[in-house]
Amino acid sequence: MPATPRDPHGWDPFPSSRSEVEGAREASSPDAASPISAGQLAFDDPDFLTRAETRGLRLQLEWMKPELHLIEAGIRSTIVLFGGARIPEPGTEAWAARNESQKRNLEAASKYYDEARRFAQIASRHSANSSGGKEFVIATGGGPGVMEAGNRGAKDVGAVSIAFNISVPHEQEPNRYVTPELSFGFHYFAIRKMHFLQRAKAIAIFPGGFGTLDELFEALALIQTKKMQRIPVILFHREFWQRVLDIEALAELGTIAPGDLDLLTYAETAEDGWEAIRAFYDIA
Repeated sequence: MPATPRDPHGWDPFPSSRSEVEGAREASSPDAASPISAGQLAFDDPDFLTRAETRGLRLQLEWMKPELHLIEAGIRSTIVLFGGARIPEPGTEAWAARNESQKRNLEAASKYYDEARRFAQIASRHSANSSGGKEFVIATGGGPGVMEAGNRGAKDVGAVSIAFNISVPHEQEPNRYVTPELSFGFHYFAIRKMHFLQRAKAIAIFPGGFGTLDELFEALALIQTKKMQRIPVILFHREFWQRVLDIEALAELGTIAPGDLDLLTYAETAEDGWEAIRAFYDIA
């Protein structure tokens, strides 16, 4: 088999593993009921790749695949937008409501959908105009609710956006506003979180549930312990957050330093949130 150049930066004299897989499949007997697992190429053996013992390989692959795509797309930085999957678009039914009270509350919370969409429009417009869509790119979890609003806001202004989708029972499919070539699927929450924060220049957090809280505290812990550079962490709608979290109580007790309260910025509107980012990075 002749060597084929695959490396865009030079000559690669080795045949690709893909061509080897295709050749092995062509050479296999059509009468065989199934391939013999032990004799399969390791990287073409789903049974081997999904064993408990190969979890480390899957973790590495799950990090590497989106990373290579993002490098090839030239994405240099992101604004990560977190928020509740169950918050509906205004005028639509709250699909996740368990009773009438929840239905009313979730439908009233649809204002957060609109605010997230407007914030994504503002940030994406700046991204497109200042860097050709390579800096401050909106990244969400790719699901419904506030995540959908973020991807939708980017699409409204003709900008790209990223989805880091997770396989969970109610949010397995990315929303229809995600840029298809920047939509990534994950099994492992830990690797997904790495990708959320790896290029983040700001985190915009709208009201949500356990997942949103988890993502908030992951970022705060990394910034507090200096495992990550300080970036704006913006909580939208102070009333919601102060009802749900009493961060000041942690400072009063002494389990966090008083200065740790400054890691959070509150915003009421999309414009407030963008102004916090603009001021932090001295954007004209």
